[in-house]
Amino acid sequence: MSDVTQLSRKDFVSDQAVRWCPGCGDYAILAQMQKVMPELGIPRENIVFISGIGCSSRFPYYMNTYGIHSIHGRAPTLATGLKLANPDLTVAVITGDGDGLSIGGNHLLHAMRRNIDIKIILFNNRIYGLTKGQYSPTSVPGTKTKSSPLGSIETAFNPISVALSAEATFVARTIDVDVKHMGEVLRRAFEHKGVAFVEIFQNCLIFNDGTWAPVTDKDVKDDNRVVLEHGKPLIFGKQSDKGIRMSRCLQPEVVSLADVNPAELVVHDEFDPNINLAFMLSRMAYPEFPVPIGIFHQVERPSYEQVVLDQVHAAQSARGVGKLKDLYSADDTWTVGEPGVNGHNDHRFTME
Repeated sequence: MSDVTQLSRKDFVSDQAVRWCPGCGDYAILAQMQKVMPELGIPRENIVFISGIGCSSRFPYYMNTYGIHSIHGRAPTLATGLKLANPDLTVAVITGDGDGLSIGGNHLLHAMRRNIDIKIILFNNRIYGLTKGQYSPTSVPGTKTKSSPLGSIETAFNPISVALSAEATFVARTIDVDVKHMGEVLRRAFEHKGVAFVEIFQNCLIFNDGTWAPVTDKDVKDDNRVVLEHGKPLIFGKQSDKGIRMSRCLQPEVVSLADVNPAELVVHDEFDPNINLAFMLSRMAYPEFPVPIGIFHQVERPSYEQVVLDQVHAAQSARGVGKLKDLYSADDTWTVGEPGVNGHNDHRFTME
């Protein structure tokens, strides 16, 4: 076993040459992951990164841990099976907005619904990068790409809203260029027991450069995003002079702190078991509202693999440890009757 007290960032850097485009936001995400992992005190041999297909899916090659580069969209499925087979492992899924929310959407939803104890890190650059710039499930309507030359006509997925609707027990958002914030969010995600979903705004310099500029450009970002902190009111702006309160119609509205009592502002509660506030925050979007970053929602619920193990142990206590040979020779067998009349294959199945 590794001596976890001696691990540092360089211990999580693999010997593989990192192959992303110069300036890609993936570099910053990789660096923060390598920085956070030794802080968790988990032996490298107990950590597995699983990816699908896409630029983000190169990630496992660059982490000096175990890794699986799987097929398009199926990383949550492999992660679920691996966690069930060996619950002691720390399992993380690295995916993108295309890989995770299109072909992998169904797998992603059910991993979150089940609350399997895996970490799902979704890089969202609103584009298909590896396949050279087609619009993705998160591309905003009107986005012109090689696959939508007249502009995308589809409604974009909101990954945070999707995760909340799927009952994920930890839901957060961060930004590739805000490395300190990103590191803290990743650490909290890995410390959570249960499924953790983290959306990372990530810039694709080649095919969708500047898609997150309103919340990353240093001249305007403070006016266009609000940092979620548990127990604190929603205040934002370069001068911290604006906030969010609920209107009489129970809708969020931007207000000037010079015009309202600070007690009127919405106070963030990331541990509220009711997702209504978190869902409302997930719908806040530029330019009408500041974009929230941070932890939207975190609750405790039994993890899927633990409940499965509890069922197995209960069955073994009641009936003993099963044997495959006994299962094969069990008397629950089926016979197929004669075909029906008039040439119809109306087979009758009878259990003996």
